[in-house]
Amino acid sequence: MNINAIKQRLNSLQNTSKKTDSLWKTKPGKYQVRIVPYKFNKENPFIELLFHYNINNKTYLSPASFGRPDPILEFAEKLKKLGDTENWKAGKKMEPKLRTFAPVVIRGQENEGVKFWGFGKTVYQEILAIVADPDYGDITDETNGRDIVIEIVEEAGKTYPETRIRVKPNVSLLHDTPATAAKLLEDQTDITEIYSELSYAELKTVLENWLNPTAAVEEENPTPSVTQQTLAPQPKKVEEQLTEIPGVGIGSLPNDLPWDDETAAPAPKVDVAAAFDDLFNS
Repeated sequence: MNINAIKQRLNSLQNTSKKTDSLWKTKPGKYQVRIVPYKFNKENPFIELLFHYNINNKTYLSPASFGRPDPILEFAEKLKKLGDTENWKAGKKMEPKLRTFAPVVIRGQENEGVKFWGFGKTVYQEILAIVADPDYGDITDETNGRDIVIEIVEEAGKTYPETRIRVKPNVSLLHDTPATAAKLLEDQTDITEIYSELSYAELKTVLENWLNPTAAVEEENPTPSVTQQTLAPQPKKVEEQLTEIPGVGIGSLPNDLPWDDETAAPAPKVDVAAAFDDLFNS
């Protein structure tokens, strides 16, 4: 018997913390953080992931994040190539949206370990500009790096809070105690454990059920009673669902602004079932 394997399994069962505990859930206010090297890619702390938002009210990690085929993206590309403006817009809204993450230590909360800070394109560009500036150097360095001051501001009339960042002028240690600094660098979660990737076939099924929700419901409940037919809420048609894409982000991630254009996508004018069959079954 592998005693070490048994102990590891016991520890995993006893650990009641959620995977999302590694996500930093910001609120309006001012914070000071230190971006640290990512244990699973020490050359680049910034993790770019692509997400499909509001597919059956869920968020799915796109395999395109890792250069793998994505059936939802393929269907979006097909819609865009049909030569119709409305279909092009609908396909554009179905494309996965970028969300970037960086492992950080929140000052004053070092005992909670490394968290993942998620941000949009504007903040990402600001941070990259700082890193590219030779006056700052490697801001993630554990001995000569720099902290970042982050201010989350809510303004009247705006749907999402504004994120303002400023780099501290002086270099500083990640932690005064070398052993604690080493622990912060070592005890990190692989972000793919938080956002798991579905297989191509699984994601294709998600797409098919989203495009044809009536068939998915009938498959689960082939012979509903008259009462069920009368009282049960009817699944929304794809035309209705495609117009709902813009307004929803990741529920567990605050300040999520996945895209700039928040206008609703028009419904595609094509027969979506035929387009699906043509793409995947021909």
